[in-house]
Amino acid sequence: MSNLNFTFPQKAKTFTYILMGIGLVSIIAAFICDKPVVADEHYNHTRTWANILISSFFFMAIGLAAAFFLGLQYAAEAGWATTVKRIIEAVAWFLPWGLSFMMLMFILGQFGIHNLYAFFDKEVIAHDVKIQAKMGYFGWFWWLRTILYMIGWLYFTNKLRKNSLEADNSTDDSHHWKNVKLGAWFMVLFAVTSSTSSWDWLMSLDIHWFSTLFGWYIFSGMWISSIIAMILIIIYLKRLGYLDFVTESTVHDLGKWMFAISFLWTYLYFSQFMLYWYADIPEEIIYFQQRWEHFKPLMWTVFFINFACPMIMLMSRDSKRNFWFLTFVGFVIFVGHYLDVVMIVMPGTVGKHWTGLGWMEIGTFLGFLGLFIHVVFNNLTKRPLMVKNHPFLKESLHHSI
Repeated sequence: MSNLNFTFPQKAKTFTYILMGIGLVSIIAAFICDKPVVADEHYNHTRTWANILISSFFFMAIGLAAAFFLGLQYAAEAGWATTVKRIIEAVAWFLPWGLSFMMLMFILGQFGIHNLYAFFDKEVIAHDVKIQAKMGYFGWFWWLRTILYMIGWLYFTNKLRKNSLEADNSTDDSHHWKNVKLGAWFMVLFAVTSSTSSWDWLMSLDIHWFSTLFGWYIFSGMWISSIIAMILIIIYLKRLGYLDFVTESTVHDLGKWMFAISFLWTYLYFSQFMLYWYADIPEEIIYFQQRWEHFKPLMWTVFFINFACPMIMLMSRDSKRNFWFLTFVGFVIFVGHYLDVVMIVMPGTVGKHWTGLGWMEIGTFLGFLGLFIHVVFNNLTKRPLMVKNHPFLKESLHHSI
């Protein structure tokens, strides 16, 4: 087996620098140009901060979902994805970067640098009885939960990755079985915190609204985005001559995950909308009413891309084995789920001031995309792409469906 050690191509590295440069320039320009349509003392460059939050969360969530997928492989004792485990680990290791940006956003919000979260603004709280009633949840307890989320996720991600790397130099399967236990515990932790963190960090942007399906809806979006990121990286590496040990069937299985989770996301997206529309309770439908009245084109775009696109294009077996086609569809859906996060964040923060998708959103997205690619590819250079001493390695090397 050749090309087990990855070298970050200089052209690709330069490309990531260009993307990060575009992002940095866009953010600086946004702070200069970002003015509300109507004078509003609470606006305070809100669109710029909202864009930073969107990209921070989107790419952080990709790393978190990769950590979840890694733990799931161990907990389920699955063998088919063993040959791409280094890719999963590299994507998961963007998590510290993503969480750092999220924590920075929270700290800046606490000190009033931005006004994305109403429960950080004492003036808003003083004039809103409903928020006052929720401050037992959004006060110091919110910060405690946030810190515990981050510590727990980083602990399990680091331990899973560390045991995986140590297994390469081990003479037995002890590190693998440690990860099986860790993966099972991580599934328990993730099942709770993936939902509660989405309530705390995203649903709270529309602080008067709540949904029992919201956590699963966010989870499905982050999961499919992470799967797509893995697929695109694997296909790119195979085109460079790496990963010749990864079978077409393994990529096909990842394509099936992309297809299946698209339907999970669609089910949750529609169920959440339909149930609130049917009940027609004023304090519940305000979330969708605002989006329907002011963000309808974005709502339909997100729904079409993330449902109709995979349903039509990924139904057949051949579509999930054609790497060029899978790359195109994957990139389209990837952008679609970024737009989904835009639709979640913008109405609750910028609201009527948002003038539509523009260079601020695109530039910030490209900057974070460049950072994400750079961090992931640098991680891939630190260890051989092939795992060693894994009990299911042979199964994955000969995986065929």
